[in-house]
Amino acid sequence: MLQTIEAVTDEKGQLRILEPIKLPKKRRVIITILNEEPTEDAFNLALLSEAALAVDWLRPEEDEAWSHLAQLPSL
Repeated sequence: MLQTIEAVTDEKGQLRILEPIKLPKKRRVIITILNEEPTEDAFNLALLSEAALAVDWLRPEEDEAWSHLAQLPSL
């Protein structure tokens, strides 16, 4: 299952993850750098929408729709 995690960089450019996460020993990770400064409103909106979106994301139909990606070779 794919997981999206929000993070910000500090004044020195160091990445800071905004929520605690537990990862398996080895996973590929893709980091997207946005061309905008973080805002408190954006973070709160993401948290508020997560539960509503999870209703759709966690349906069996959604897993089936994306199951073809599991067949791709890992890098």
